[in-house]
Amino acid sequence: MPAVNGTLTSRWVSGFVFPLQERLKGHDTVSRRRALEKSQWWSTDELERFRVAHLRDFLLDVSTHVPYYRRLFAEIRFNPASVESLADLARIPLLDKPLIRANLQHLRSDDASILQRYNTGGSSGEPLVFYMGKDRISHDVAAKWRATRWWGVDIGDAEVVVWGSPIELGAQDRFRQIRDRLLRTKLLPAFEMSAAKLDTFVAEIRAMRPRMVFGYPSALAHIARHAENRGQRLDDLGIKVAFVTSERLYDDQRAQIARTFGCAVANGYGGRDAGFIAHECPQGGMHTSAEDIVVEIVNSAGEILPAGESGEIVVTHLATREFPFIRYRTGDVGVLRSRPCPCGRGLPMLDKIEGRSTDFVIAEDGTVMHGLALIYVLRDLPEITSFKIIQESRQQVRVQIVSALPLAPVIEARIRDGFRARLGKGVDVLIEPVSEIKPERSGKFRYVVSHASP
Repeated sequence: MPAVNGTLTSRWVSGFVFPLQERLKGHDTVSRRRALEKSQWWSTDELERFRVAHLRDFLLDVSTHVPYYRRLFAEIRFNPASVESLADLARIPLLDKPLIRANLQHLRSDDASILQRYNTGGSSGEPLVFYMGKDRISHDVAAKWRATRWWGVDIGDAEVVVWGSPIELGAQDRFRQIRDRLLRTKLLPAFEMSAAKLDTFVAEIRAMRPRMVFGYPSALAHIARHAENRGQRLDDLGIKVAFVTSERLYDDQRAQIARTFGCAVANGYGGRDAGFIAHECPQGGMHTSAEDIVVEIVNSAGEILPAGESGEIVVTHLATREFPFIRYRTGDVGVLRSRPCPCGRGLPMLDKIEGRSTDFVIAEDGTVMHGLALIYVLRDLPEITSFKIIQESRQQVRVQIVSALPLAPVIEARIRDGFRARLGKGVDVLIEPVSEIKPERSGKFRYVVSHASP
């Protein structure tokens, strides 16, 4: 693993400021990260024994304290104490977004501490509300921290984040601004990508001279192309790595980011719902966060597929006892890898990840923005089961919506107003009720598609 030395400032942030923040939040992130940095080198057998024991304890706790699983395990006569291998998970039915929506309160543990409410960005077309406890948050932060350090950088090294979630971009109060300054993080909004805004982004990146950048692959590639077209260099700043996540990383995006920023590109896979699932190491292995994450690949009938075969990624997150995700269908398609990674880590690996792509859309005035800007208009509306956004031109957008009941006029007006606020007052927003969202001819699902010309 590359040495993580850093400047005195970065070592102070990673060794004192960030741990203090986590301790004040009641998270055991630091001790958990240290444990993960040891367990990643365990042998396959040692890691397997740990995971099986962890799984058994997790399922025993869930069967006692979570009403949904207490009832389900009784119905299928599943005894968690009998778990002897990870393969025993296959005896439990799959969990999906409709089941979570229908059983939201029954999935909460009866001895849960204070839980935080979260919702997905909805790039899958199916936004979801769920809850997280401190154990889950500590794991996800620690797993991401471990993966960051694989690349010779650390919390406290100067970082530019190109992101679009309102959780990160909203309510930038004074405390948050001070915290970002202490952690040496600069946040750039991924939603608006006009030429003028991109010029500003390039200037801010050059001024900050970050050691790492983080963001959507589509957004970082877009900034990189713009800088290249403007004749602006970004490969002379000392950037060590670009971390990308939340979308499928395409080969041309990887090449563009690496060339323009002059750095390695590290792919990450996960989500707010499923957790921090996997991350790429410098030797190219897409390692899963195996100590707390069990990944299965299933076919359309829900049957387990062996390594090397493509199917839906199903995740069990063992740090979710207060609101469990057990055999959760991600909707993404992937392949497990059986051969070991040259890096020597014993963590299981994903070989391929497919199915996550979000296009940019173009406003009436030519402003280019991330497709998630429109998704956020729809994701929190409980009336909507799933959706697809098709931008036919700068002047017209179609929204296909699946809902259990016809949308009320006030809801349709809210959607139109939200879209026009982002795309322009003169944009025609057509709302089309449909019974299902159909895949593309390729068989892949795309939930934001733009045919508009720049």
